[in-house]
Amino acid sequence: MNTGVWVWTLGLLGVVLAFDFLLAFINRNKLTTLRAASSWTLFYVLLAISFGISLGVWADHKAQNEFFAGWLTEYSLSFDNLFVFILILAKMKISKEREEIVLFGGIFVSLFLRGIFIAGGSALINRFNWIFFILGGFLIFTAARLFQESEEEEWQESRWILFLKSKGFSAAFVALAALSVTNVIFALDSIPAIFGLTKNTYIVVTANIFALMGLRQLYFLIGGLMSKLVFLTEGLSAILAFIGVKLVFEACIGEGWHRIAGVRVPEIGLGVSLAFILFTLFVTTGLSLWSTRESDTTT
Repeated sequence: MNTGVWVWTLGLLGVVLAFDFLLAFINRNKLTTLRAASSWTLFYVLLAISFGISLGVWADHKAQNEFFAGWLTEYSLSFDNLFVFILILAKMKISKEREEIVLFGGIFVSLFLRGIFIAGGSALINRFNWIFFILGGFLIFTAARLFQESEEEEWQESRWILFLKSKGFSAAFVALAALSVTNVIFALDSIPAIFGLTKNTYIVVTANIFALMGLRQLYFLIGGLMSKLVFLTEGLSAILAFIGVKLVFEACIGEGWHRIAGVRVPEIGLGVSLAFILFTLFVTTGLSLWSTRESDTTT
């Protein structure tokens, strides 16, 4: 993408984020209603879909498919991260009125830090093909760890957080620090995942921004739904493992190893990746809702 496209895209998204911050600041002492959370979540989802569709018009269909695959993966991972956000805000005893501004601060810091990670990751990927072996292995390891852990085990207070609490910092500030640190940890999983789907830095950046935009409103919308998506973590671990294997295969082909022990290394196309992500999310959601239907009828 040329410089003009970057400027226009980041400028327009910056305006949207600035407006979102203004809303969060105005409503910093108010409860977020379900209606407002639903409306803004729908707005951001439709905005991402509209952007993805537009790519097929002024860019190309490859960029369009890469965006949707990346956005769906990043959005799903962000969705799972909300489990941990709930734990943090509950443990810090943040009032419902203050949750909105704390969440926005954490998401804003996450955008800034992810920008740094993306720039560094893009530089490494463009220079060293063997980095895919490391990223792929890391994603497979992360998938195995994610499959074994519960949400409660995903976050524990670090020494830094305990230090801030001991120095008398406000609960809101400590919660913001905890969300920021947690978002850094999450970025270590999500950034390699999207680079496994596209090497286009423009797509990586926009998919990450759209995945984080509206996450604050989504937090207030899906509080009751969290307990129903019992297989979401398993589905996400399958997606991360799939992308990890895909990266390893790409690294082998990039090094000229088209056959290993007489077996041809497969090339996994973007269409297959997008289909796998959609299928996994569909099955995960369906199984989760089906397995919790009995608890719904007894309440």
